[in-house]
Amino acid sequence: MARVGRTAKDPVRLRRAIVVLMSAQGQAVPDITSLMQVSADYVRDVIHAFNERGFAALDP
Repeated sequence: MARVGRTAKDPVRLRRAIVVLMSAQGQAVPDITSLMQVSADYVRDVIHAFNERGFAALDP
C-alpha cells in the first residue's frame, strides 16, 4: 500500500504510469501527447522503456 502513496506524490512517476496506461488502452501517441501535454518523443521513450524494463521504467 505504501507504494501507491509514493506514486501519487511523485508527479514524474505518475505521469509515466498514465502514459503507459493510455498506451495499453489503445490510445494513439498523438492523443496521449495532447491529453498529457508532453511531446511525442517523451511518450515513445516512456513506452519503449516500459517495454524493456517493466515497472522499473516508471521510476525517475
